[in-house]
Amino acid sequence: MKSISKILMAASMLLSFQSFSAQVDNSKTSTVKIYGNCGMCESAIEKAGNVKKVATVEWNKDSKIATLTYDSVKTNQDEILRRIALAGYDSEHFFAPDEAYAKLPACCHYERAKAATHKDEAMANSTINKPEAGMHDHSAMTSQDKNQLKAVYEGYFSLKDALIKSDGSAASAKAKDLLAAINAVKMETLKPEEHTVWMKVKEDVTTDAEHITETKEVSHQRDHFTTLSKNMYQLIKVSKNDAPVYYQHCPMYNDGKGADWLSKESAIKNPYYGSQMLSCGKTVETIN
Repeated sequence: MKSISKILMAASMLLSFQSFSAQVDNSKTSTVKIYGNCGMCESAIEKAGNVKKVATVEWNKDSKIATLTYDSVKTNQDEILRRIALAGYDSEHFFAPDEAYAKLPACCHYERAKAATHKDEAMANSTINKPEAGMHDHSAMTSQDKNQLKAVYEGYFSLKDALIKSDGSAASAKAKDLLAAINAVKMETLKPEEHTVWMKVKEDVTTDAEHITETKEVSHQRDHFTTLSKNMYQLIKVSKNDAPVYYQHCPMYNDGKGADWLSKESAIKNPYYGSQMLSCGKTVETIN
């Protein structure tokens, strides 16, 4: 009876796995070792790795082997493992930051590899390191992080300037530059707090940028600029900026519901109305 029960359980798990795979476009599957101890680890690992209709993780606490199934167009194995590492769990490819590991419940404190526990503390607190790569030049990685997101921000500001001029053709072109900068970001090199926000906003900022490139109708571009600005605000809040960035608000746009934008200048230049109401609005927050 026990053997029959095990067979039925295995068949049920297989059917469940196949069902999920069918729901994911461009489905790709891989297996990787992730360190942990117990059922709480299992829940935390799978929660950190799972993204609805994009990625799922099934982790076995006995073998420590995780099965990753994901949409290979929207994500990849490294992105999934990085999220899991940020939750405190080492894998074959990424070490968790020491701070994240320390926050795990006592029963979840698995035995870590020496390379993970003796790496440079400053590096552990700023970025996750691939164990096979050894020690890296932290200053070089910080510069790379900064430059990646700086290109995204500059693309956004250029788009905003085109909308101030009510120039749909220029806005479409600047949105293409922004889209290229978004697609060039390598998430594995972002700082933990940036990575967390980037995972939340990437799909939406990509969609908004794409819509703006596809039209030269300024009113439609401005509709997408509102949601783009909200997500860019979340991202820039967790980044270190060379100079203050001003979060500004227009109370008139969208039938009086209002809309926000980011600017490198404290002076109000409204991208939602341009010359019609150029100075309409106010600065609501200065981000340093």
